[in-house]
Amino acid sequence: MPHTIVTDVCEGVADCVAACPVACIHPGPGKNALGTDWYWIDFQTCIDCAICLQVCPVTGAILPEERRDLQKTPQPGG
Repeated sequence: MPHTIVTDVCEGVADCVAACPVACIHPGPGKNALGTDWYWIDFQTCIDCAICLQVCPVTGAILPEERRDLQKTPQPGG
C-alpha cells in the first residue's frame, strides 16, 4: 500500500525526495495551509519501501497508508 504525505502537515523539508528510490515524490503547486512548500506521493509509482517515513523530520507528515483525503495532488493538465 502506498504511503501518503499529509498536505497540510508537510513543511517542504524534502528529505523524502532525495531518499525515494523510485522518484515518486513531487512538489505540489503553491503553498499549503501552513504557508510552506509541500510534496505529494504518486500512489501508482510508490513501492511502499517506507524510506520517506524514515527520513522525514516532521512528525505526522507521512503516513504508512494510502489516504487520498489527506493528500492533495495536482490535477492533470493544471
